[in-house]
Amino acid sequence: MMHALAVLSTALLFGGMTLYSFGFAAFLFHALPAATAGTTLRQAFPWFYGFVIATAGLAAAFWWFNAVVPAVLPAVVLVLVAFTALLARQILMPAINAATDAGQRQRFKWLHGLSVLITLGHIAAAGWLLVTIV
Repeated sequence: MMHALAVLSTALLFGGMTLYSFGFAAFLFHALPAATAGTTLRQAFPWFYGFVIATAGLAAAFWWFNAVVPAVLPAVVLVLVAFTALLARQILMPAINAATDAGQRQRFKWLHGLSVLITLGHIAAAGWLLVTIV
């Protein structure tokens, strides 16, 4: 049972991050004026990061206590995902918002690019776990 919960929670993490990054964000910019879409995303990002932190932490616990296969590596990878998402939520996201508010376009582009790379890394890590461990 624990193995199934580990796999399903990792799949939820992968699917949720992928849907948010490539579906929800793109949809908002397609369906709403850019300023409204940006404001909406700004309000949604804390929830997104909260989802990543909680889901990765839960998946890590399921992998750690997996009775079928001792799975330390997936647990460690998912703890790293949760920790870096926490850093992104608490440090990077406020810096991105501050750059936006100050009209610092270059700083925004750099910080936003970093957040995109982190999220793509999280998606890749969850996908890698699903493909190699499961």
